[in-house]
Amino acid sequence: REQEQKPRPMVSKVVYSAARNFPMAAREHPLKFDVLAKCPVSRARTALMHLPHATVETPVFMPVGTQGSIKGVTPSQMEAMDCRILLGNTYHLGLSPGTELLDRGGGLHKFMSWKRALLTDSGGFQMVSLLKLTEITEEGVNFSSPYDGKRLLLTPEESIRIQNSIGADIMMQLDDVVSSTTTGPRVEEAMHRTLRWLDRCLAANQRPSEQNLFPIVQGGLDADLRRRCAIEIIKRDCGGYAIGGLSGGEQKEDFWRMVHVSTEVLPDDKPRYLMGVGLPLDLVVCSALGCDMFDCVMPSRTGRFGSLMVDEGVLQIKKGIFEADDAPVDASCSCSTCATYSRAHLHHLFKNKEKLACSLATIHNLHYELNLMRRIRENIKSGTFPQFVCKFISGQFPDKNYPPWCVNALASVNIQLPT
Repeated sequence: REQEQKPRPMVSKVVYSAARNFPMAAREHPLKFDVLAKCPVSRARTALMHLPHATVETPVFMPVGTQGSIKGVTPSQMEAMDCRILLGNTYHLGLSPGTELLDRGGGLHKFMSWKRALLTDSGGFQMVSLLKLTEITEEGVNFSSPYDGKRLLLTPEESIRIQNSIGADIMMQLDDVVSSTTTGPRVEEAMHRTLRWLDRCLAANQRPSEQNLFPIVQGGLDADLRRRCAIEIIKRDCGGYAIGGLSGGEQKEDFWRMVHVSTEVLPDDKPRYLMGVGLPLDLVVCSALGCDMFDCVMPSRTGRFGSLMVDEGVLQIKKGIFEADDAPVDASCSCSTCATYSRAHLHHLFKNKEKLACSLATIHNLHYELNLMRRIRENIKSGTFPQFVCKFISGQFPDKNYPPWCVNALASVNIQLPT
């Protein structure tokens, strides 16, 4: 390996526009957001999000296929769960298979045989997850590849170029991501750089009539910075907006307050995407706070380690208590795993390190998350969402010892948990 490798230049430097000079006229987007019903108490709503490859009902959970696949699950199995949208990662897909192969194959949809909608992260999250391998400058992010150590420069323009090759229905801007527990001037610096990079991303998009570009609200745990960031990104009049930089180890009390302040500013007629959130309790609470889209690797990743999701919490299927348990994982679940296999069989598969165990557990967990969102939508439509929230959370905490953050978050949108 070469000793000192200069970052591979991907694009030339550009001059970004100032926010105050950005055009304010309404844009045409390849996204239509039709709100069907609103909760009369909280900020929850359900809508149809019409995208080039699918119509997606919201609130929605988006399973994560980082490298164009969900480990152990085929696209046809995801279709059977009525999954309408998957998430892929720009950073990893840009390294492998790379844009040349994606361009030749007609984009990621054809490459992975997925006919429905896709959303791609910009690669910004890797600034945190691969922090030891990165150097952030105004031009972009210098990465050391985790595969071969080569230096790579990911700029806003390069992120969009890769995402244009991927062909996702929704692309994310490259943002300057800092850990959610970071404080001080670095947080404000990242917020302002995120805005400057947003303008560069918008200018770089070669397929604006086919691919949506979502800006991202940043600002750490500073409510004022988040308000200012949200106000600025709204001026770009994009098809939807994301809330980033959370769910990274911060206190839950701080987490929900930053979600609350962000949804308070973001417009009602556009989808709001809360990035990196997938715990069932978080999905329920943050739907009440007004979020429409969620993603997380948690259901598939924890499934592969034998953690199976049910309304009451999590079953650790590797435990000996399930060795002779003939019941399905969840009697109320209609997934193919619960319809076919017992807890005892899954315990046996995990005990013997059979690869099938990981696939079956992942299918169950993803089906559970997708069905949870379906239940949320149905209860919003029927006007019973507050009652659903109370019943769901009481099932997770039958002793009524609710987490204080959960009580406070729901109270902020007029939902009082039973005592």
